[in-house]
Amino acid sequence: MRTPADRLRHAISFEITGIIVATPLAALFFHLPGESSAVIVVVSASVAMVWNYLYNWGFDRLMQRLRGTTAKTPSLRVLHAILFEGGLLVLMLPLVAWYLGISLWAALLLDLALAGFYVVYAFVFNWAYDRLFPLPEWQAHGAGGSG
Repeated sequence: MRTPADRLRHAISFEITGIIVATPLAALFFHLPGESSAVIVVVSASVAMVWNYLYNWGFDRLMQRLRGTTAKTPSLRVLHAILFEGGLLVLMLPLVAWYLGISLWAALLLDLALAGFYVVYAFVFNWAYDRLFPLPEWQAHGAGGSG
């Protein structure tokens, strides 16, 4: 299992990198003013950072209980990313609709597009993070945590 300090490093690095990439993309693709794009992305990142910590803690505990390891196969990584983004979508939908003054439907479409981006981003980031900061238990199981 990852330590609290490692989880914090993971969450912060994930969100900072995501903000740097997502802010200009959101402004471009959604035709939002730069400041609105930045607010949506930064607030989303802040909510996501808390969600990231709690979600990954719970996911790892469940994996440890069910599989005896936190090493993830490629299919588990896909499931991990989709469930993470689905939970974040539920948390963010009303906030986006309220801030932009748009319908829940329009906010859902915007959130789904951002979630699609972040599913891919989360998969790539988490795989890279696990390669950069592997857990010792993964060596013992031969999975390398990057399977």
